[in-house]
Amino acid sequence: MIRFDNSYARLPEGFFTRTRPTPVRDPKLIALNRPLAERLGLDADWLASPQGVAVLAGNALPEGAEPIAQAYAGHQFGGFVPQLGDGRAVLLGEVVAPDGARFDIQLKGAGPTPFSRRGDGRAWLGPVLREYLVSEFMAAFGIPTTRALAAVTTGETVIRETILPGAVLTRVASSHIRVGTFEFYAARGDRERLQLLADHVIARHYPDAAGAGDLLQGVVARQAATIAGWLALGFIHGVMNTDNMSVSGETIDYGPCAFMDGYRPDMVFSSIDAQGRYAWNEQPNIAVWNLAQFASCLVPLMGNDDAAVTEATRIVHSFPEFYQREWLNRFAAKLGIGAPRPEDRALIERLLALMADQQADFTRVFAGLSDGSARDEFTATDQFDAWARDWQARIRDLSDAQQVMARANPRRIPRNHRIEEVITAAREGDYAPFHAFDAALRAPFEDRPEWRDYALAPQPQEIVRRTFCGT
Repeated sequence: MIRFDNSYARLPEGFFTRTRPTPVRDPKLIALNRPLAERLGLDADWLASPQGVAVLAGNALPEGAEPIAQAYAGHQFGGFVPQLGDGRAVLLGEVVAPDGARFDIQLKGAGPTPFSRRGDGRAWLGPVLREYLVSEFMAAFGIPTTRALAAVTTGETVIRETILPGAVLTRVASSHIRVGTFEFYAARGDRERLQLLADHVIARHYPDAAGAGDLLQGVVARQAATIAGWLALGFIHGVMNTDNMSVSGETIDYGPCAFMDGYRPDMVFSSIDAQGRYAWNEQPNIAVWNLAQFASCLVPLMGNDDAAVTEATRIVHSFPEFYQREWLNRFAAKLGIGAPRPEDRALIERLLALMADQQADFTRVFAGLSDGSARDEFTATDQFDAWARDWQARIRDLSDAQQVMARANPRRIPRNHRIEEVITAAREGDYAPFHAFDAALRAPFEDRPEWRDYALAPQPQEIVRRTFCGT
């Protein structure tokens, strides 16, 4: 069973609507994340039973659940939408893990809610499998992220561009509170609920914060670390709207996300990002933009005067300091440098410029520095050789550098074409490719013979250039 302690549901009406999941016809378990269940203090065997699968599909409510759909607003591609909210997700409740950490358990694709905006509230199988694989890879790599506890099929179909199999993802997060949650109340001038929300977030995520200013600083620092982690993986979120930025610092809402193959700093995959607003190299700038919107929400709680505006501005402008430090630490580690110096930035940027010029494979170059195969990713090998001489002079001892790189450079990533292969097989009822890929992604630094094909770059005919929200 699941033992709930639902702090968000104890907030006043207006933060959410009480909404039950809509049952599905014939739920079947695709995957259960047993290590995560253990982390949460849940009985994995019970979750895998028919009674547990009924809960994971939304067909049954366990005792203590208080299902809600959360209200929030958001800036979407820069334009403000005053009411969004959980349109296809239902928060069952919160659990407190054995170590005292609190987590949300949410069903994504659980049916319509008052925020569905004429949508069906459902998810199809493809995005559910994509989020499961990508979020668990991010967790294995150490990037703050929501997690996937389970995926189930529904025995029903959903209609998008065509008829597709339905599925439900059970998502776990330290919370689902977003910048857009604060915007919802700020746009309405509801200072009382803004204060309640800020107090709730401080108690839940930033217990050392003395007030709204400290809260803002905490969110800035966490987002800087998360975004730097994204860039170090070649990850592109794809839709960094303010309603997709968690105040806990976790990566949330894996929609048209993707990982780069050949390195291009301005790379965009999302089919809806025609202007490149959320390109790989724009993500730090967009984080600052989003945090400025968050700061605007908090100003009324910081004094609502010129001094409050000045302080909020100062805090937002501290993002580059946190980000650049995290960026340098992560990219230096990718070169085997455990204690970076400011001048190491030039060495890193020279390699990135060379990679961009030749569109060398982002993951394979860094992984190949350990065994000497990185050179094979370049056509102009003389330019790489010149860089490598300077790199070797900096690291001095390759064996020491290899130990650092072994913890910084994944052997494999959730490459877009591999995810598409998994989804294609699953649509035919074959989940073996999904489970095999999932196992490989959960051990991103481990090298096994049966996993080596996952490390290969796509052939020209396999390259995926566009990804879609599609949920």
